[in-house]
Amino acid sequence: MLPQDEALDILIEFIHVHGYAKVKGIDLQTIKELASIVLKENVFVYDKKIYRQTIGGAMVRRQDISNEFYGRYIDDIFIPWNKSEKELIKLLEEANIWHPNIELDYKIGQSLPFLDVLVMNDKGNLSTSVYHKPAAEPYVVPSISDHPRDVFSNVIQTALARAIRYSSTFETYQQERRNIKLMLLYNSYPSSFIETEFQKFYRQYIPTTSSLSFIPNENEFFLIRHKLLNQPTARQSQLAMSATRADLPNYSTYQAQIQSKQTTKNPDYQEK
Repeated sequence: MLPQDEALDILIEFIHVHGYAKVKGIDLQTIKELASIVLKENVFVYDKKIYRQTIGGAMVRRQDISNEFYGRYIDDIFIPWNKSEKELIKLLEEANIWHPNIELDYKIGQSLPFLDVLVMNDKGNLSTSVYHKPAAEPYVVPSISDHPRDVFSNVIQTALARAIRYSSTFETYQQERRNIKLMLLYNSYPSSFIETEFQKFYRQYIPTTSSLSFIPNENEFFLIRHKLLNQPTARQSQLAMSATRADLPNYSTYQAQIQSKQTTKNPDYQEK
């Protein structure tokens, strides 16, 4: 990660190089000060202690809104590219020498995995499906293992939710549903249990499918998909719950703690 002050200097240099003395009436010094707040005022709580980030910036902070497609999770990044592959490789190789803390490893192609999603350029159209990691599948928790029954149920429910979320077309989902069933059978899940869990999953979203273990048509697929995409993932729900349970001191106490630490280190109290 880049040092925060260096990142701020790079931001201002970038704006200046593109010929701006102001952006929407805001001068560069003000922009730098606002960006400094975004970078430097990041705190989190762990074990009832407050920590402040001093290098780099928070991964989820957005400083701009644009129409470009851009995906990022921690240090994994996905971007589309409309120029030649040669130009892209040149740009990435140059980026690797911009700073000693930057080391990029990249993959280029019409079809690439991003986390557990396979992203494809289908004749100019973006399409997605579930990415199957060769080292992990077709293995899941086997039904003969000594786990509570709800663990096996969650395996199926999670696999179906992921299939619908990640499949951009009904046909892609149908293929993934077949893959899920074969994976479960391979891991010794009883057929009757699989069918029951499939029915239970679909019944949550479309009551009329209560007796079916599949989605009957494309319209109902997109209806379920729309509902799922507007729901938080299990990970998002977990993070939200953790945040509400955090025992946070009040803001004035936090400010006093920060100032006390900085004053101890430097009697003149200069903000880093």
